[in-house]
Amino acid sequence: MKYAMKTQEESTGFYKLSWLQRIGFGSGDLAQNLIYQTVCMYLLIFYTNVYGLKPEVAAVMFLIVRIVDVIWDPLVGAFVDKKNPRWGKYRTYLILGGIPLTGFAILCFWNGFSGSLFYAYVTYVGMSMCYTLINVPYGALNASLTRDTNEITVLTSVRMFLANFGGLAVAYGVPILVKLFSPDGKINTKESADAWFITMAIYAIVGMTLLIFCFSQTKERVVMDQRETSNVKVSDLWIEFKRNRPLRILAFFFITAFAMMAIGNSAGSYYMIYNVHAPDMLPYFMALGSIPAFIFMPMVPAIKRWIGKKQMFYVFLSIAIVGMALLYAISMIPALKTQIWLVFVAQFIKSTGVIVATGYMWALVPEVISYGEYTHGKRISGIVNALTGIFYKAGMALGGVVPGLVLAFVGFDQTNETIQSPLAEQGILWLVAVLPALLLLLAMFIISHYELNDDVIDRINKEIEQRHR
Repeated sequence: MKYAMKTQEESTGFYKLSWLQRIGFGSGDLAQNLIYQTVCMYLLIFYTNVYGLKPEVAAVMFLIVRIVDVIWDPLVGAFVDKKNPRWGKYRTYLILGGIPLTGFAILCFWNGFSGSLFYAYVTYVGMSMCYTLINVPYGALNASLTRDTNEITVLTSVRMFLANFGGLAVAYGVPILVKLFSPDGKINTKESADAWFITMAIYAIVGMTLLIFCFSQTKERVVMDQRETSNVKVSDLWIEFKRNRPLRILAFFFITAFAMMAIGNSAGSYYMIYNVHAPDMLPYFMALGSIPAFIFMPMVPAIKRWIGKKQMFYVFLSIAIVGMALLYAISMIPALKTQIWLVFVAQFIKSTGVIVATGYMWALVPEVISYGEYTHGKRISGIVNALTGIFYKAGMALGGVVPGLVLAFVGFDQTNETIQSPLAEQGILWLVAVLPALLLLLAMFIISHYELNDDVIDRINKEIEQRHR
């Protein structure tokens, strides 16, 4: 039998992963996106047009669910860091959290208690808590596979490629399936309720299958000894936040990035139905939110080596802002708005910038984990991912509550299937282009203060391994 020789770097934590392992890890994000992106993109329009909630009521609910997350995330992070389950410190929760997540996600799109606010709260809170039980340890799993910076860049590119494949499957596939199963062929009427339930069931079950595949292909190699994490507590989250400056910068970047995505994604359906008046084109418009990933995410390692990570953020955030400006300009001119291909071009440009910038930010999470270990000796991956989880869910909270409040402010008429007032159309356009562009300008300012370049993080990781030896 032939045995592969380990290099010196692999023996000290700088592991190289096979393509099956990379794809296996990335399939976990694909699974989560099949479920969670369906909620992010379509739950608001389901609640307002199918389930029967008023936009402002749904907005408040989205905010309260995120507040629950802020309490729940650090509890999960501390619990995950402290415990060492037999199936793996982090990968275990792909199964334990995946099963109830599947059930709650399906129930979120069930209209059996139509209009019941209590039922909506129970199912949405339950779904969100189960998602955290997967997402926090899954994020920590990334940092447990290897310390190698280039390997993490490749791993993140694969992960984001597959995550955006999930986003594409949701953006393009969900409206098509709902229309297919709906008796009236529409997605924004009460008659489409059963179609939404069937569609979510399909996506959730496929997602659970992918979580099992991710569990089978991942191996944790870079984790702290049980004795060093046995005393981890929730208060460590705030201590880590205060003493880890790169983590603080990344956390605030997460807020702005996810608020931008949540606002834009939830408004996309309204925009194509009521502004462009082309509901049949909705699957293609939403799909363009993911398609650029398949072109540009494989290029990310080379782009980063060429111009550096910070410059890469600047370039692609600027591209996204240009796309949003084009989308706004086209939508303000009636003659151009009817040219669907122009709308699609603007959406493609916007999505290209958003996908690369927000996709690569996940590669920075293992860096701030290593920085924390370097400065105080603890590799508390669960706590760090709980912190980033709190801030990206804070962004999601902002992105969830703003659309509902804006729609209520501009007088959105949820009973009208095709036409809205000029003010309501303008409000939808603010959600699609103006507010996301302002948030991206803020994100650009925040990331300019991030200091961990590749040379610094490589030196930090090597010094950590020297200490362990």
